[in-house]
Amino acid sequence: MSDKTIRNETSSIGINKAKHNFLRVSRKRAERCALGMLLSAGLISAQAAESDQYSLLESIKTGKSMSSLRLRYEHAEQDNRSKNADAFTLRTLVGWQTADFHHVSLGIQLINVAKLTDNFNDMDKGEPQPGMVNYPAIVDPGSTGVNQLYLDWNGSKDTSIRLGRQSVKLDNVRFIGNIEFRQVMQVFDGIAIENKSLPDTSLYFAHFERVKQINNRKRSGNLDIVHATYSISPGETLTAYGYFNNFNDLGFNASNGLGADADASNKTLGLRLDGIRTLNDTWKFLYTAEYAKQTDYSSGDSRIDAHYLRLGVGAMIKGWYLRIDQEQLSSNHGRYAFQSPFGTNHLFQGWNDHFLVTPVWGIKDSFLSFGGKPLPQLSLLGEFHLFRAEESFSQFNGGAGNRYGNEIDLAASWSCSKQLSLKVEYAHFREGDRIAVTSSRKPDLERIWFTALYTF
Repeated sequence: MSDKTIRNETSSIGINKAKHNFLRVSRKRAERCALGMLLSAGLISAQAAESDQYSLLESIKTGKSMSSLRLRYEHAEQDNRSKNADAFTLRTLVGWQTADFHHVSLGIQLINVAKLTDNFNDMDKGEPQPGMVNYPAIVDPGSTGVNQLYLDWNGSKDTSIRLGRQSVKLDNVRFIGNIEFRQVMQVFDGIAIENKSLPDTSLYFAHFERVKQINNRKRSGNLDIVHATYSISPGETLTAYGYFNNFNDLGFNASNGLGADADASNKTLGLRLDGIRTLNDTWKFLYTAEYAKQTDYSSGDSRIDAHYLRLGVGAMIKGWYLRIDQEQLSSNHGRYAFQSPFGTNHLFQGWNDHFLVTPVWGIKDSFLSFGGKPLPQLSLLGEFHLFRAEESFSQFNGGAGNRYGNEIDLAASWSCSKQLSLKVEYAHFREGDRIAVTSSRKPDLERIWFTALYTF
């Protein structure tokens, strides 16, 4: 299957009680605009309801649920941590999106993440949990609030507009994603427009002014997205994109070579070719080719100058696939490395999350992946990664090295019904050359997850 199909995350939804002051007027234009539209929509709906109350009620009743329960146990053992981490958490999403009423629909989703155990470093707000620094990090902090709140306008056959707090996933979520794997999702505040008036083409434009990260941290700035996808065939796409990031710090500056006080604003321009080519009734050819260039933007630091390269091929037979890929995030001579701060990085470069921030020496990830369905209800997935630095680094015991290590990732999921699914996952990273800089070291790390998801 295609890279997009293999790596796309299953979207789940819905939850608990929102904080009472969430809807206060914010200083940010996006929230003022969203609130204004909500109030306007309420007035319009109220007026229309006087003459067409049945249609309004029907639009609510015939909407769709955005609700789910996800229970997860995660265990982690890390070589440079004296304690093993055990996280037992429950995420509750409760939400509903109405059907169209005068071309407008409303979606609201509340979230609660309950920590049923507290034997792990949850990194709430991006800071180590007090008293838990000897435990491996598992970024699933407790959380209660509004996960999504948006208005959709569908007054045109080819154009739709979404305004408010929203989950966003583009392509294979490498650069823009909702990090659905973690219990707290990443969501964006702003406006997004999608247009499909051109044949076989989808255009997406967005302006976001705030992002809520998986550690509960809310950060303000500007992210502008220009994204165009052309369907070559039902299974093949060509995509061009531009991501203009004017968030001067998303919590990564201290680790990406720039320093905590630097401005990390950057622009990323790229092309992506991805697809499945049917060869005959039995065989299919899989391929991915992608290149992107990242440079400073607005008042961003001049050291921001790096590129991204992804090449991969594979084959698929009767629902089973095998492919080999290499992904490179380059280094600017050890001063800065290519970053993807808005992507679902958990799905890339190993599930242990050692490389959520690209080391300043860059990274070359050569990996083999496979998967399939031996039974209709059972899905299997596996990956093996070899990690190398693009630029050599100083080793702990002297000399230069470039081997970060290797990792094996395995997963099995079982669909019990349309509502209930079970999943077990395993990841084991083995250190290669030990990096001299202690804060940049990638030690041995082993994790296992057991997850039960119920949607309703």
